Amino acid sequence: MTFKLHPLVIVNISDHHTRVKAQTHHTDDGSGSSGGSGGAATAVRVFGCVIGVQRGRTVEIFNSFELLYDPLTHSLDRSFLEKKQELYKKVFPNFYILGWYSTGSEAQESDLQIHKALMDINESPVYVLLNPVINHSQKDLPLTIYESELHIIDGIPQLIFVRSSYTIETVEAERISVDHVAHLKPSDGGSAATQLAAHLTGIHSAIKMLNSRIRIIHQYLVAMQKGRHTGLHLLFMCLPYSILLFDGCFI
Repeated sequence: MTFKLHPLVIVNISDHHTRVKAQTHHTDDGSGSSGGSGGAATAVRVFGCVIGVQRGRTVEIFNSFELLYDPLTHSLDRSFLEKKQELYKKVFPNFYILGWYSTGSEAQESDLQIHKALMDINESPVYVLLNPVINHSQKDLPLTIYESELHIIDGIPQLIFVRSSYTIETVEAERISVDHVAHLKPSDGGSAATQLAAHLTGIHSAIKMLNSRIRIIHQYLVAMQKGRHTGLHLLFMCLPYSILLFDGCFI
């Protein structure tokens, strides 16, 4: 099989994991607290479905959505999955559930249970695994795609995960978004909020200036209505030049 993965899927999984980790106060090394207990806890994992299209032996994964997972029974909430599937089908009628995703350093034995449960939706689901632990020496993306194969082990047929190669596929909108995120510069000793504040300050100044100009025009028109000014033809003569200047700011 040939797998094509879009960056939106990677961003979605990373965002899902980051939000859940922040909410539960976990750390990526598996230590942390949940609910204020302060004790050790297992590393947080998130789960979801990946959707896209399959043309022959080419599978293209476009998007993903989150799922509810019960760690006690190692099972997914099927009613929630079906509702999400129905909603996404209305928005993306050509997309189908191709498999599922999770986070972790490697596939676990309990993952096979989830994988088998999804075979009634897709007989050959794909498993996308994202490793959230940062490894600065690693050059490749910390992401693995697994297929499932039936092997005979000790005379018993068993389903096992097999790594598959993939390529990153992008459209223009994705390339622009990823390039923007990649070139965000961190503030010294600050956070992304500092950059946002600077951006909003610039917008505020522009809106303030626009408001002052509109007030001047409004005062002039009120004065004309009251007969204080009659030079309307002079204003119209200046309009074409003003419009050219205005358009030039956006070209």
